[in-house]
This record gives sequence, structure tokens and C-alpha cells, in this order.
Amino acid sequence: MGTLFTWRKDITDYANLKEVNERLAAENADWRNRHSSSYTPVEELFVRINDSIYRQQYSYLPAKVVNNTWHKPRNFITLDKGAVNGLHDDMGVIGPDGIVGVIRDVEPHFASVISILNPDVKTSVKTKRTGHYGLLYWDTNDPLTSSVIDIPKHARVHVGDTIVTTGGDGVYPEGVPVGRVLAVNDAPGRQDQAIVVQLFEDLTRSGFVYVVNDLQRAERDSVEKAYVVQ
Repeated sequence: MGTLFTWRKDITDYANLKEVNERLAAENADWRNRHSSSYTPVEELFVRINDSIYRQQYSYLPAKVVNNTWHKPRNFITLDKGAVNGLHDDMGVIGPDGIVGVIRDVEPHFASVISILNPDVKTSVKTKRTGHYGLLYWDTNDPLTSSVIDIPKHARVHVGDTIVTTGGDGVYPEGVPVGRVLAVNDAPGRQDQAIVVQLFEDLTRSGFVYVVNDLQRAERDSVEKAYVVQ
């Protein structure tokens, strides 16, 4: 099945090769501009980012979306990279404009991503302006929007505020764009605000994405595991 998806996509990509290459070049330039960090290509097209301010290290592997859904109650994406490329479960996936999802299943040459258009995944996010934490949770049934829950009512969230990732969870770096607040409702009987955001990433499209590898996750997980055991 994966080979069929790849064959079908290869035909389209060949016809639009020039446009695809130009888009990739623009995305890479934009990526550098959004990070005040060193940018050094290494083997297998990984990009290493060292950020001394946040003491984080990430590598990014470009991958092509060979199949995706966006109109189902639970949506998934198939990538053309797998275990032989260093992919494993729980790695974050980012598009040119925002977050895409989290890898769940990996085969040698393909990987399945649980899309953020899926209520089974909740992503830790925060308001960029005030820093209040919440969770991105898809319950809108709209591929262009999502909800943010668990932000307390005393937090002053405004329409137009930007929502970004919190980082530190081994999935996404801090500050990756998520969406812009469309509506805020102080619903009676709720401890949190009912917030709807317009997602920055268009998950109805196909194209290239970046798989995020947290190079310090194993060390952090080891420390946290030891703490739990104590």
C-alpha cells in the first residue's frame, strides 16, 4: 500500500518538481530566519540546531507526505521515511507553517503520524503573549481549526493571540507556531476558557514536512525515570 501511495505521489511531484524545489528552498530559509541558532547540515539531510539560550538540541529530517486524511473523526498521515532513517515513535512532525502531529507507528521505510486533527492526541501549548499553558485538543471537526483547553479563566486570552508549543516534552521545541485565537468563551460551569484557534498549518495539503528528533530526550527520560523510582 505504501508503495502505491509513493508511486502516485511521484507522478505529481515530477510534474511540479521546480515548484517543489522552490518551496523547499523558501521553507529552509524561513526556518533559519525563525531561529537565532546555528544551522549546520549533517549526513542524511539532518539539520542540527543548538540553542544555547534554552539548552536544547534538535535535528530535523525532511520527509514527504505520501498519504493523509483530514475529513475523518480520527486522522492520520503517512510519511516516506521510516526506521532506516532513524525515525521512531513519539517524534514530533512540523510543517512549513506549524505543527502537524506525532509519529505513532514506524516500519523500515514508512511511518504513520497521528495528526493533530485527531482527538486521541493532546499537545502542550501556551499563549505566546502571556505564557499561560493549555492543551491543543481537536473537537471542532474542522480541519482548519482546533480547541485549546485547560487555560484558566483568570488568564486574559484575546482574539488574535498566538498559540505556540511549550517544548520540553521531547516532541516539539518551544515556540513552534500552532495557531491564532479565533474565539474565547467564558462558558458557565467550566473551570477553563473555551478557546478556538485557527491552525497555522494547512493539514489538507500534501507536501514536505520535518520530523523532529530531540537529541537530549533519552538523557532527560533517564533522569525523570530515576526520580519516579525514588
